[in-house]
Amino acid sequence: MYFVKTPWWLSKLYPALTWRIPVKEKTLFLTFDDGPEIAATPFVLNVLKQYHAKATFFCLGKNVAEYIEIYERILAEGHAVGNHTFRHLNGWKTNNTLYFNDVFEAAKYIDSNLFRPPYGRITRFQAGILQRPANSSMQRTFRVIMWDVLSGDFDTRISSVECLANVVTHAQPGSIIVFHDSVKAFPHLKNVLPKVLAHFTEKGYQFKTIPL
Repeated sequence: MYFVKTPWWLSKLYPALTWRIPVKEKTLFLTFDDGPEIAATPFVLNVLKQYHAKATFFCLGKNVAEYIEIYERILAEGHAVGNHTFRHLNGWKTNNTLYFNDVFEAAKYIDSNLFRPPYGRITRFQAGILQRPANSSMQRTFRVIMWDVLSGDFDTRISSVECLANVVTHAQPGSIIVFHDSVKAFPHLKNVLPKVLAHFTEKGYQFKTIPL
């Protein structure tokens, strides 16, 4: 089970995390998790370029190490990147020391203060530590980025039509929208992303990177 639209009370329970971006204009913040990937990420970059859109890619350290050229293309084309751990660890099921070590291992490859926990699962303690001011034990201060619209592109139980509706129905100015540039999500992603960009571009929206 997952929430397509993040309920208001969840952001109230965890106010220190970023769920959406306050804006005064029609702006959306597309994010892509789990890449880079050899097929999905170049596809995403090509579609974004077609619509003059910018996005934020929350990358896995192990994938950056494997596909460094694709990672460098993300940066070269003006997009933002964020840390998504090295091995896609679930914060609820991982020892804190192992979790932090994995985040910092990813940080060797991903130079960013933006962090998104895999599965959106992170404890208050873990989030608090990551967001502390940098010191001798903390290598950097992270900003933990969540979302308020989950496309469901990873869900093989739904159709691409439903995936598109998840975004079109719930996105509003300032929304942080989650897609995945992964093998599993690619079948929905390649059908839905161009339609999302076309729909909101026609309505006068811009697509920007999440501020660092």
